[in-house]
Amino acid sequence: QVQLQESGGGLVQAGGSLRLSCVASGPIVRIHTMDWYRQGPGKQREMVAGISSGDTTHYADSVKGRFTISRDSAKNTVYLQMNSLKPEDTGVYSCSVVASTTVALKSYWGQGTQVTVSS
Repeated sequence: QVQLQESGGGLVQAGGSLRLSCVASGPIVRIHTMDWYRQGPGKQREMVAGISSGDTTHYADSVKGRFTISRDSAKNTVYLQMNSLKPEDTGVYSCSVVASTTVALKSYWGQGTQVTVSS
């Protein structure tokens, strides 16, 4: 079973920065897309950023110019560098990957890491 482990969340003041990491482990043959989602208090989960196996990236309009997604394919790791954080960025950030194992191609989710931005 593929497992995802996020880290790097925490409490930061508005204007500050955080770097999230998500490591995928297990019987992985290939990772295709790697995405970051977030769910703020009382809000629906939304995609924040994504990166393809060819390193094509896309971002939610609300984070463009402030967040940067990157991946280290050798380490099965995806990162999210978050700068100029705002209180509205507060939420649980989860990573999701689409990966192939020897038996299936499917999406997997991590448990999430809390990001709190104080004003």
